[in-house]
Formats: sequence, structure tokens, C-alpha cells
Amino acid sequence: MKPGGILKNAFTVGAFTALSRVLGLVREMLQSRLIGAGVAQSAFTIAFAIPNMARKLFGEGALTAAFVPIFKDEVENGSLEKAAKLARSVMTTVMLMLGAILILAMGSLEIVVKFRDELGITDAKRFLLTIRLIKTLLPYMLFICGAAFGMGVLNALGRFKASSAMPCLLNVCWIAMLGWISFFPEMRLDQRIHRIAVAILVAGALQMAFMFWRMARAGVVPGLSFSDWRDSKVVKVWRNIGIGALGAGAIQLNYLLDQLLAQLASPWAAGVIGYAERLMDLPLGVVGVAFGTVLLPTFAGFFAKKDVEGARDALASSLTSLSFVMIPAAFGLFILASEVTSVIYEGGEFDSLATLRVSRSLAVYSIGLGFFSLQKVMVPWFQSQGDMKTPLKVSLCTVAMNAVLNILAVWLLSVEWRHVGLAASTVFCSAAGCSMLAVLAKRKNGALGLSKVIAPIIKILFASIIMTVAIYVVRKFVLTNGMVLSCRLNSIMQLIVLMITGGVIYFISSYLFMRKELKSIRIRRR
Repeated sequence: MKPGGILKNAFTVGAFTALSRVLGLVREMLQSRLIGAGVAQSAFTIAFAIPNMARKLFGEGALTAAFVPIFKDEVENGSLEKAAKLARSVMTTVMLMLGAILILAMGSLEIVVKFRDELGITDAKRFLLTIRLIKTLLPYMLFICGAAFGMGVLNALGRFKASSAMPCLLNVCWIAMLGWISFFPEMRLDQRIHRIAVAILVAGALQMAFMFWRMARAGVVPGLSFSDWRDSKVVKVWRNIGIGALGAGAIQLNYLLDQLLAQLASPWAAGVIGYAERLMDLPLGVVGVAFGTVLLPTFAGFFAKKDVEGARDALASSLTSLSFVMIPAAFGLFILASEVTSVIYEGGEFDSLATLRVSRSLAVYSIGLGFFSLQKVMVPWFQSQGDMKTPLKVSLCTVAMNAVLNILAVWLLSVEWRHVGLAASTVFCSAAGCSMLAVLAKRKNGALGLSKVIAPIIKILFASIIMTVAIYVVRKFVLTNGMVLSCRLNSIMQLIVLMITGGVIYFISSYLFMRKELKSIRIRRR
């Protein structure tokens, strides 16, 4: 696939992902007002983290990374029928394994609830709400992993539209439930959050059904297959899944540790960090995830044909295009963290103190936006070559580092700054992980052609700095001239003016300093 084709597919994925993120933004605006950033939201954040962990382990994480290169190789050098047979065998084993995990987890939760007094649980109400939400959301693990497997199949076949549109179903169901809840102001917070969990479960079933339907339309009919479990390619997929799951599992266990430490930091910290992460996920999901989604099958195609130089060109062009969006987004989120948080979340159960707390985390997370994106580009470089061990080693190093830094943050910082320390630790470890991946990629494949990216990134940084200064000057002028009133509409208008100002200045600066690079960034038709 040529760089223009990569960018075109990334744009397709990004466009649908943008729609999903906009719906997600609407969802978060409603939820912040109906649920707030207190104990109920923290309980939900922890409960939802568990099926999400399974999704990243066995769905779009280790499974996709292990399966897509082998499936892609079968499509490129074999036949679609053989590839479909491989897909059915892998999917059968995955779904059976997840079903067994689900049964064991449900039984374990019943035991934990029965012996909660012996375990020394002090806040029984909060504990029981969390357990109830976990039990409701656990079956979502099965649905979303099935849907994520379908995404991997379709992406490997170059069909990115359906897989990138699928997350919209979750947000539509979620928003519909929030809209229904808004008609019952007397409803308790625990009742509200449980109904949201039920809506998520229904959405998961719809997502899996939709992806299985699209797989069948693409020629890979989903179904159970018990005859080829010992096939060499199936065994190879599972061997790579095991290695990838260790790395992804370490990351997810570290994420759960983050959540537990956030609970120790303060009762509200987990919810606050979750709100900040979802704001950061807007640009990261639209652009970073889009490139990561496209590059795994793209790199796999190049390496299947032994075209290392083509893979290098794809990497360099993708990093330039990615930086063109993510660097100014990081600068913009940093300087506008307070305004963005206030406009999107504040109101109802979400007060000005919650805005201050979330905006502090968001400002720190924005610094790492470029590193988070770079990881989504560098990890597929190894996975597409069937190398699951290198990302595993890097993830284990960063997980250990993050755990130590998080404990220090909770121990050393004051209550109002502990969640900021947790965010800073995540950013630092992401930067360290990117550095290690780049060094190891160079050792593995020689020069990666990244020298081509240095000059464009310097120009992008310069244009972003000019944009940031312009936003600061305009904001100061607006504030000092009394154009911002207490009216919420004026706050929204101020944010729009500042965003338009930043965008216009950035593109003017880019045009002046980066004409040559902009020609290479534009989307070309195949």
C-alpha cells in the first residue's frame, strides 16, 4: 500500500472514529451532569475497566496483533477460504475460553460478596455497587471481544468502514439510556449508573452481531469449528497471543493498579482521571488509533512480501502525517484544558471543583499525546513481523516504572495533586516506552528512515508554538475586555473563538513554513 493509500484509509477510519468520538463527547456531557464525578462514577470506572481489559487482552489487543499478520499472510499467499477457515478455528477457541472465564468470574464475585465481612470491607454500600456493576458488565467482555475479532478480520481485508463505524453503536445506546434517565430526576445515582451498565451490555450484543454480519458479507462466514485446533497456523496464533497477552496483561494490570491507587489517593480520583482520559481520547482516538488500525495490516502486507523499504516509507510518512495533527492538538489541549473541561462537563452534578481537578489531569495528559500516538504506530511495526516479544519486554519495563512512580505520587503529593501525579507518571512512561521501541526497531531492521521526519516535526513544533501564543493573546484580550460573562453560551462562544483562532493561525503558519511537507501529507487517490 502506498503512503497515499495509507493516509486515505487512515482518513476513512478517522472519519468514522471522529463520529464515534463526537457521540462519545455527547455521552460524557450527559453523564457528567447526571452522574457527576463522585463515588458512583468511580465505581462505574472500575467496573467498566474489567471488560475493557479483556477487550484489550483478547479482542483488539493481543488477539488482533497475533491473528492479523498470519491471516493477512494467508490472504496474500494462500486463499480467502483458507483464511476464513483459520478465522473460524481461532474464534471458536477464543469464545470458549472467554465463556469459561466469565463463568469463573461470576462465581468468584458471589464468593467475595458472601465473605465481605471477613475481608474487612468497611464501605459496604460502595463495595456492593461496584460488584453489582461488575456482574452486569462482565458479559460485555464476551460480546466486545467477538466484535473486536470481527474488526481484525475486516481490517486485514482492507474493509475499514464497517469496523470503524461499529463503536458508534455503543455510544448511541449509551446516549439513549442517558436521555431516558434525564426524564426521571428523582432516580438515585446508583440506579442511574446501573441502567447505564445495562445499556452497555445491550450495545455489546449489537456490536458483535453487526461485525459478524459484515464478516459474512466479506466472505468470511463466522461459525464454530472444532476440527483444526492443532493446525500449525492456529498454534502459531495462540503462541503469539500468549506472548502478546503477557505484555497487554501487564499493561492492564498496571491500569487496574492505577485505578486502585486512585481510590487510595481519594474517593473521587478514579472518576476524575477517567473524565480526563476520555477528553484526551478524542484526538488520540480519531487520529492515533486510526493510523494504528491501518498500519498493522499494512506493515503485515509489506513484510509478507519482504518489502522492508516499503514498510520504512509507510512508517516515515505516517509519522509525519500523525505529527501534523497530534502536536498542535497537544499544545491546544494544554492551554485550553480548563475551558474545554468546563464547557463539556460542568453542570448538574459536575461542579467547578470537579472542573479544576479534571483540567489539571487533562493538561498533563496532553503533554503525552504525541507519545501515546507514537506507541500506536511503533507497536504494530513489531507485531506485523510476528515479533510479540519486543513489545512485551518494553511493556514490562514501563509497567514496573509506572507502578513505582504511581506509588510515589500517592505517597508524596497532597490529596488535590495525587491524581495529577498519576497522569504525569503515565506520560513519562509512555515517552520512555516510545524511546525503547524506536531503538529496538532500529536494531531489528536497521535504519528506519526517521531522519526524514525530523525537519517536518521541527516545523510543526514551531507552527504549534505560534498557535499557542496566538491563543494566549486572544484569550487575554477577550478576558480583559469583559467579553466573557457568567452565561454558559458565552463560555461556549469563547472556546469556539479560541479554537478557530488557533486553527487558523496553525494552518497559516504551516502553509508558510511547510509547503513541501503539506504536499506529501495530502490524501492522494490510489
